[in-house]
Amino acid sequence: MTSRRRPRWSAPEPPATGAAAVDPEPDPEQVARSIALRLLTGAPRSRHQLAEAMARRGVPDDVVTRVLDRFTEVGLIDDAEYARMLVRARRESRGLARRALAVELRRKGIDDETAAAALDEVDPESEEEVARALLRRRWRTDVAPDVQARRALAMLARKGYPPGLSRRLVAEMRDDGDLPAGVAGDEE
Repeated sequence: MTSRRRPRWSAPEPPATGAAAVDPEPDPEQVARSIALRLLTGAPRSRHQLAEAMARRGVPDDVVTRVLDRFTEVGLIDDAEYARMLVRARRESRGLARRALAVELRRKGIDDETAAAALDEVDPESEEEVARALLRRRWRTDVAPDVQARRALAMLARKGYPPGLSRRLVAEMRDDGDLPAGVAGDEE
């Protein structure tokens, strides 16, 4: 007995419409512009972040440079303003110190000179007040003083505050002003 196989059948593909019907290979410059505009619509971005997004999509380097230069020329990309905005926002929302802000700016692709200019707006007195406010909000009295001091020092270190400032502020928060042995860090 011979088995009869059914013929394979597939539905015909619908005719292409829109840009795909006219241009099977999209223009790299149009792709780059589209990526940049989509990302900038959601939130401000640095030039470096936009370049990385375009590179992930396979946009040639010369096209990336040309599009980003044009966006910078018309004011859609401004790394200096982006850096100032990021510093202001991260200090207000997360209470980050200069050191942590510098790391974040570097991660976002902001050059050292632009980052330094944005960080110059953070004065040491303001930084100390932010750290003190963080400690007041997070200080718990239902925890052993030694444990609380270690937690507070770790929290301030994660936020980029210098060890000397952190120790002094934690000591102020404690009743006796002394830190337990093993908790004290190096002075600045």
